[in-house]
Amino acid sequence: MGAELIINAASHETRIALMENGTITELYIERSREKGIVGNIYKGRVIRVLPGMQAAFVDIGLEKAAFLYVADVFDAIEEYESLLESGNKKDDEPTEEHDGNDRPEFRPLHPIEDLLQEGQELLVQISKEPLGTKGARITSHISLPGRHLVYMPTVDHIGISRRIEDEEERERLREAVERLKKPGSGYIVRTVSEGKSEEDLIADMQYLTVLWEEISARQAKAGAPSLLHSDLDVVQKVVRDIVTEQVDKIIVDSQVDYDRIVHFISNFASNMKYTIELYDEEEPIFDHYGLEVEISRALGRKVWLKSGGYIIIEQTEALSAVDVNTGRFVGKHNLEDTILKTNLEAVKEIAYQLRLRNIGGIIIIDFIDMEKEVNREKVYGALEEALKADKSKTNILKISELGLVEMTRKRVRENISRMMCEPCSYCEGRGYIKSKITVCHEIFRELRREMLDARGSKATVTVHPQVADLLYDEERRGLEELEKKFKKRITVRAKPGFHQEQFEISIN
Repeated sequence: MGAELIINAASHETRIALMENGTITELYIERSREKGIVGNIYKGRVIRVLPGMQAAFVDIGLEKAAFLYVADVFDAIEEYESLLESGNKKDDEPTEEHDGNDRPEFRPLHPIEDLLQEGQELLVQISKEPLGTKGARITSHISLPGRHLVYMPTVDHIGISRRIEDEEERERLREAVERLKKPGSGYIVRTVSEGKSEEDLIADMQYLTVLWEEISARQAKAGAPSLLHSDLDVVQKVVRDIVTEQVDKIIVDSQVDYDRIVHFISNFASNMKYTIELYDEEEPIFDHYGLEVEISRALGRKVWLKSGGYIIIEQTEALSAVDVNTGRFVGKHNLEDTILKTNLEAVKEIAYQLRLRNIGGIIIIDFIDMEKEVNREKVYGALEEALKADKSKTNILKISELGLVEMTRKRVRENISRMMCEPCSYCEGRGYIKSKITVCHEIFRELRREMLDARGSKATVTVHPQVADLLYDEERRGLEELEKKFKKRITVRAKPGFHQEQFEISIN
């Protein structure tokens, strides 16, 4: 069974689900008031240079200043070429999918204070969305993605996607691009270029060259900060990047988007075989395909495994932790076999959840401890295999003696929970609040402080109703002891609008 794209388009929100073998594996959401900005090109102004961090903050017209690291500062094509020729780079081969940050990386020859000054104007592109409290990550190495190629107008370099494994095909594509490209420019050959003709590559080059000329013309006229180029909307971007020979069907519930997709594919991928359907049933399209349930499940903290085990996913600002537990699964033979089976089942679910939730950054997986080294190798190998289907770049370390796996996953956009949820206003995002008993004891301590020097004969404590019930019942003895010691009467008043941790004390 092939992959399908299910597109739910509305005026306020567009949701796109990639389904593989009948299961949702990736979810893209774009809201009209929160459109994605990765790939957008701006004319910005440097507002602060930080030599200690070798970075700069650039005003590009967004709410928060964008962050520009020294390695992303374009100084001169000649300098960049010399770096490529000398081998002073981490990686000159792009990964499968273009995400605005797969250009060659290098160690800068000059400190950032020699490259940038406050007030300087420069052309930059968003490489990472603002995440949490951080502003957008930007680069001055511009890249323009097409269907088959990614155009890098400031870099004389050719890269081939690692996912094209045939050496003869890699060499054919490299030679073709080298022969066709303009001097001083560069290209990344995308995976979908495998087997494509030179005519397909030429069409991409012509389109991208015209687009770059338009951007350059706008740059010459515009002031800073200003937006010079917006990347495609989420529908066009997903169709461009995901619809390959593996995706054989697109189902969309909007006539407008249906027409746009047909037009877009006819221009970018006219040779591709696909089926596009307009969904016009009364039942919402995501309900029809059972996607709403899966999306709700992706927001949960606990995910059950078929065997009865489960995984817990906790996300923080710095890292995400995944804990594997046997749960209700007791096994049939011995403990080691039970643990191995649970860990292997968890591996598939973890790889699936990382991709569906779009969890990135540092990830720690706490597998159930296995005594045998051969079992640890099986679980590690299964994790490596499961992550091969993930388009985001991952790095995995071997399972430690404690059963921990440390890994990283490339993060470009917000994960589902950050996009669809907000911190709890009641617990302020902590995930817990002080217990009612704890609040009672805090009240006792505060009463001691207040009543020590107070001249009044009566104290009034205003609290949450459930805390008031506890003070009148189980914790009544604490109040009586304070009344006896300070010879003051204490009255408890319940106020429904109070937070459970909130209380007020007045003495008169």
